[in-house]
Amino acid sequence: MNLNEPINAQRIGQAVGNYRWTICALLFFATTVNYLDRQVLSLLAPDLSTQFGWSNSDYANIASVFQFVYAISMLFAGRVVDKIGTKTAYVVAICIWSTGAVMHAFAVPMGEGIGAVSSALGIAMIPVSIAGFMVSRAVLAIGEAGNFPIAIKATAEYFPKKERSFATGIFNSGANVGAILAPICVPLIASLWGWEAAFIVIGMLGFVWVGVWIALYEKPEQQKRLSAQELAYIRSDQVVPVVTRPVPGVADKKVSWFKLLTYRQTWAFAFGKFMTDGVWWFFLFWLPTYLSAQYGMKGQAIVMPLAVLYSMTMIGSIGGGWFPSYFMSRGDAPYDGRMKAMLVIAFFPLLVLLAQPLGYISFWVPVLLIGVGASAHQAWSCNIFTTVSDMFPQKSIASVVGIGGLAGGLGGVVMTKIGGWVIDHYKLIGDIHTGYMIMFAICALAYLVAWSVMKALVPRHKEITDL
Repeated sequence: MNLNEPINAQRIGQAVGNYRWTICALLFFATTVNYLDRQVLSLLAPDLSTQFGWSNSDYANIASVFQFVYAISMLFAGRVVDKIGTKTAYVVAICIWSTGAVMHAFAVPMGEGIGAVSSALGIAMIPVSIAGFMVSRAVLAIGEAGNFPIAIKATAEYFPKKERSFATGIFNSGANVGAILAPICVPLIASLWGWEAAFIVIGMLGFVWVGVWIALYEKPEQQKRLSAQELAYIRSDQVVPVVTRPVPGVADKKVSWFKLLTYRQTWAFAFGKFMTDGVWWFFLFWLPTYLSAQYGMKGQAIVMPLAVLYSMTMIGSIGGGWFPSYFMSRGDAPYDGRMKAMLVIAFFPLLVLLAQPLGYISFWVPVLLIGVGASAHQAWSCNIFTTVSDMFPQKSIASVVGIGGLAGGLGGVVMTKIGGWVIDHYKLIGDIHTGYMIMFAICALAYLVAWSVMKALVPRHKEITDL
């Protein structure tokens, strides 16, 4: 077979193997661990807030540190991934975030662990419990920022374009599984051994995953478990020459951030992430607090509602990854098919507008309606990520994802800070119901705004070939 020619995927037929799905499974479990680690704090927040006297604004500040550091780190994470490669980058990222997850257990009491560091740095004016958790969240964020740039790059390496959004939907559903497992495991561990143990036990899972990753992952051209037929299938939609072995002295030219920012495609992706990532952050970090404030639910009482809600998001993640293939099968280019799918998806979060008006019926009403919105976000997420690999060459994918991650993280900071201020303000005047209604309205409308601007910036598919 001449690898310098385009490959007809149909010609490969039934000989194609399935090792690429093993890689997808590894990405799925990494994303599951990623979300388990970041969910522990939100699930323990009601009890920790009582124990340490945190206000909603205090909690928002702790959560915002994660989001701000995550945003900045995403920018550099993409760059690092493109430089050191997928395999090494994942090992570094998970070791850092797992360490950060465990660090939460040592954030207090005063005079010990992280608390002593906060005093030594001259920031003792911030309560030690808050300062300690801020430092821990920052370390967690630095590591976790690598997950999606690495996973998207690995998907681009191991899957042809027509399968990428589906593969992304599958590994992205790990976020939902993590969010489902967290309310089951975290309160149980905390009740048996204390809140510190919840951070330690969940945090150690990442180190286990690293060992499996090192054993099973190599670049496709160097992967001995990958058949020649499957490698050809992975490269089947590429028309550029494929080099099966690294050529000494030859390397991809480094693409600067400033060069990437000259493309409308970069800005479209970044704006879409800025507008919508904050919605997911709000659902992720504030739902336990919402159920506690509105319905008095804490601990084991929130396990079932959160499990149901995040089970719904799995449907959105996997179904959303498949959805664009309907339009592609009708002749649309990958980007155009994804944009049509994303427009349909953008209407579903509007149901979240009914969460507060109908919440008097039962707590299940807002849970299910928010579940639809969160499910739509996951469907949106696996598609917006894949627009990058539709339009940019592989050598710049992680860098563009990093730029979008920065924008999404900043959007998360804005959403969290607005949420803390709005909810505290309306709580003070005895109308917390209105506070949450305002936040849900912002969440509901974000996707249509994002899609409209993205479509205006990139009206039709245009692949970048001059990098």
